[in-house]
Amino acid sequence: MSKVETRTVAPDEADIRLDRWFKRHFPHVTHGMLEKLLRTGQVRVDGGRVKGNQRLEAGQQIRVPPLPEPGAKPQGPVITPEDKAFARSMVLYEDDELIALNKPPGLPVQGGSKVTRHLDGLLDAFGTGEKRPRLVHRLDKDTSGVIVVARSASSAARLAALFKGRDLEKTYWAIALGVLNPRHGEITGYMKKTASTQGDRELMVAARHGEEGAQYALTRYATADEAARRASWVILRPETGRTHQLRVHLAVSGHAIHGDGKYTCDIPPLGGVSQKLHLHARKLSIPREGKKPLVLEAPLPKHMEATFEALGFDREMDVKPVEALLS
Repeated sequence: MSKVETRTVAPDEADIRLDRWFKRHFPHVTHGMLEKLLRTGQVRVDGGRVKGNQRLEAGQQIRVPPLPEPGAKPQGPVITPEDKAFARSMVLYEDDELIALNKPPGLPVQGGSKVTRHLDGLLDAFGTGEKRPRLVHRLDKDTSGVIVVARSASSAARLAALFKGRDLEKTYWAIALGVLNPRHGEITGYMKKTASTQGDRELMVAARHGEEGAQYALTRYATADEAARRASWVILRPETGRTHQLRVHLAVSGHAIHGDGKYTCDIPPLGGVSQKLHLHARKLSIPREGKKPLVLEAPLPKHMEATFEALGFDREMDVKPVEALLS
């Protein structure tokens, strides 16, 4: 066993969760072991008890209790061969800076009290310790599509800054109920987090400027096709990165995303097709110094492919003229 020690959160580790910090520094410590150490107060941040999902700040002091030596046999495999193969099957692109994955719908990005299988846990398939990739952004559990992870702390810092700014271009595809009017434009407004009556931890609602917790949000949209005004294929570009932004904006416009049980509108959902959320992170365009932007695209998940076919939408259509309306 090691001795008690105190470690300082580095600047490039700011805003990561405590459990992810532990996974990075002590990959041999299992999630169950860490949860026990947290429950018993053996792990502390600035002297106080904490939970694994607490986000850290640069300069904070973490009390690390005695731990098994790194060479000790871990309690069970860190990742199963099946999960490793599954993680590798998601890879769209990789280089020395990042790995791009096509996240399937239903897979959470991070763990929780009742979540045992999630994308962050699957990153052990690509390396452990300092070689373990780092999350730099997130997608909702039921949203599919492109998500990138960084291969190093310096890459994570650069990519995280890009995601917070407007130089990185994010493009989503959605099936909306009905047809937006006008067919292309902007949806703007303020939103804030509030308590959910559905048992979910995060629910966003419209808010007024100046209201406590209110954040400005801007989404550009353009309609690529429609099906007898029952539904439409909408291409979305969020210019801000608020929680559930696209889902909220389409719902408040009166044309919620098909399959969204949390953010709804007066138009009934489509019949005869999947009731899963029809929101897909289709493309990322990442700036690179001295080079052309890195463009990453993810194919549609099977349930959206089937709905496109049922509605007569051609997913192979040249959407560049439609995307030009988003600039």
